[in-house]
Parts: sequence; C-alpha cells; structure tokens
Amino acid sequence: MNKNAKFWTRLSRKYAAHPIKDEAAYEKTLARTLEHLGPDDAVLELGCGTGTTAMRLAGDVKSYLATDFAGGMIEIAEERLAEQRQQGTAHEGLGFLVADAFDEQVMPAGGKPGYDAVLAYNFFHLVDEPDDLLARVHALLKPGGLYISKTVCLKDRAWLFAPLIAIMQLIGKAPYVNMLSIRSLEETIRKSGFEIIETGNYPEPRSRFVVARKV
Repeated sequence: MNKNAKFWTRLSRKYAAHPIKDEAAYEKTLARTLEHLGPDDAVLELGCGTGTTAMRLAGDVKSYLATDFAGGMIEIAEERLAEQRQQGTAHEGLGFLVADAFDEQVMPAGGKPGYDAVLAYNFFHLVDEPDDLLARVHALLKPGGLYISKTVCLKDRAWLFAPLIAIMQLIGKAPYVNMLSIRSLEETIRKSGFEIIETGNYPEPRSRFVVARKV
C-alpha cells in the first residue's frame, strides 16, 4: 500500500462520518454530470471514496465501476452497498474495486477502450503525475468519450495554503497536494487529447468542474 493509500485508509471512517460541506455545490455537480450521461453508458469513477457519488449516479447508467486506491474507503462503500442490497435499492450495474487507474482490472474486457465516461471528483489535485493519469484516462475512453471532473485549484492562494499543507504533511495530517490553477488544469487536460466542452465552479471560486471530450 503506497503512502497516500495508507493516509486515506487511516482517515476513511472519519471521512465517512463528515457531512458534505456544500450540499448545493454537490447537487449542482451531480446535475451537470447527469446531463452528459445516458442509460446505456459504461462509467468508471476514479477516487470514489466511500461511494456516495457512485450510489447517486449508478442508477442512471448501464454499468458503473467505482474505484479507489484506499482499501478503507472501498470497505465502507461495500458496506453501504450491502445495506442497499438488503433493502432492495442497490443498482445491479454498480461495483466497487480497490484499484487505481493503471490497474489492469479497470481495463474493459478485451483490453480495448470501453468507457463512455471517466469521472474524477476532488481527485486530480491529489495526483503527483497528472500527465500520466490523463493519458491513461484517454486510453480507457471510447472515441468521443467524456472525462468529467471537479478539481480543487489552490495555486492562486499557494502563499497561504502551501506552507500549511507542508506542515500538516510532516505530521501525517495531509496527503500530497498538487497546487493547480484553473488555467494550468485546463491546459493539462487539453494537451492530453481532450476538448473542453463545459466548465463551472461548484462551489466558487476554486472547485473547477470540467467536462472534456476525447478527440
């Protein structure tokens, strides 16, 4: 288990107990995402955490594989899914997996690009090799498939956040954080072979929602 996976596994129960900080922004993110998904779509979510978003969206698509490299997060997601199955409310196409984007388990059968959409919410700024990740996402998507993400962009306030995060990292209270700007985020997405077709900030001003099509 890598260092980030250990951090998030250790934090998983506490993370699961916390309510969503901005419910209105979260609902806006889901609503805009659903505008781009269809009932026959195959969806992959990266960094799904404890599965809250996966359980909200899975009923609107054909299949939904939700992944996280932190086993503790997926353990909680599986517990929640088991409860839904007992209640008869679980979506048959939803599955959870301890994995990252590069694991062979996330590649569709036959090794060919097979996802209509790859989702990543509050995840990309925690990745230390963003170019590699986006290349992998591009390879996983069908032609014309969508990368839908929401990313915390802190670079314009790095003078405030970077020293604090560095101190918290030293004492094991914070993970790796990539200080992105909205501009650098979108430039990275475009140069990775995507056309950006929608953007928004949910919430303002630093949580950047991006819908990008594979070209």
